[in-house]
Amino acid sequence: MPDVRLRDITTDEDRAVALELRVAPSQEAFVSGVAESFDDALRYPAARARYWSVHDGDEMVGFTMISDGIPEDVLEADPTLLGPFYLWRLLIDQRHQRRGYGTATLDAVVEYVRSRGAAALLTSYTTGEGSPGPFYERYGFVPTGDIVEDEVVLLLDLARS
Repeated sequence: MPDVRLRDITTDEDRAVALELRVAPSQEAFVSGVAESFDDALRYPAARARYWSVHDGDEMVGFTMISDGIPEDVLEADPTLLGPFYLWRLLIDQRHQRRGYGTATLDAVVEYVRSRGAAALLTSYTTGEGSPGPFYERYGFVPTGDIVEDEVVLLLDLARS
């Protein structure tokens, strides 16, 4: 398993490198890019986006973004927010896929979310050939039965995983 580290994206240089990350063409319908992720973070401030570049040593191999502990009153006021901790993006660059980086990145995100006292992590995906649904389910996420904006919602029970 790769030894990945999540690094805050804090400089223009970090942002520029992250913007070069691309999923495989067959995955573009399922994973929004880094630029759209930055835009979403600005567009939805109530979601309390936290994003990182994913590194193996000094090499950037991916990007991930979560909703970071949205307060209960904000969740109640905005029903489009799925939960206090929500895996919003997970993108491994096409050059680095099938090497365990996705699972290692999820491990790092789960460790962070646990450190924040969370009991669960939510995510969602669009269905279709090549969707990330099976990947998330192999990791331990289970469907909640909810569909939000045409995406299947999944939950990872952190007490069990």
